[in-house]
Amino acid sequence: MSTEKDREPSFLFDGPEESPLTLVLAHGAGAPMDSPFMATIARGVAARGFRVARFEFPYMRARREDGVRKAPNPGPVLASSWKKAVRALGGGERLVIGGKSLGGRIASMVADEVGARGLVCLGYPFHPPGQPERLRTAHLADLRTPALVIQGTRDPFGVPEDVAAYTLSPAIEVVWIPDGDHSLKPRASSGRTEKDNLAAAIDAAVGFLDRRA
Repeated sequence: MSTEKDREPSFLFDGPEESPLTLVLAHGAGAPMDSPFMATIARGVAARGFRVARFEFPYMRARREDGVRKAPNPGPVLASSWKKAVRALGGGERLVIGGKSLGGRIASMVADEVGARGLVCLGYPFHPPGQPERLRTAHLADLRTPALVIQGTRDPFGVPEDVAAYTLSPAIEVVWIPDGDHSLKPRASSGRTEKDNLAAAIDAAVGFLDRRA
């Protein structure tokens, strides 16, 4: 008998089918693939000429069906879900994979294996908030896939002074979004708006895709 984690992924698509690359995005730990953040990024990138595909991990798909909040699946299940998504979309050669927080972190762990054209992480969880000693960076030192991390300068999962001390692969570029939190939202006192910061994130992602196309 098949279980939720055995099901093939289903996708939300934006953008032209004839795009030279598809950006595949997975959600963060707490919000689904159609959250306002995910929708804004996906539609913004799609409006610039790239195909975007969004999908959900098994625990989030189950929550959508029964309404019960669940913890994320174990790491191997999340990684398997990413690999299934890549296979369903025809393999990594024409895909840039990534996502928000958890989704981008798991993508970074499979990117080399699946042969992704690139990796885009929107708010990488370098460490849990308030626990800078619990790093999630070991695999990033040897990453071969060209990668873009789009990070808010106030992100409690990794601020500039934290990240500057990490050993990261030269394949990784970090773009800092001014005064952004983990969802790139700035404080009103910064003089910036959430719209400004999400537009900056979209610009960075599109520039990266242009270079990979």
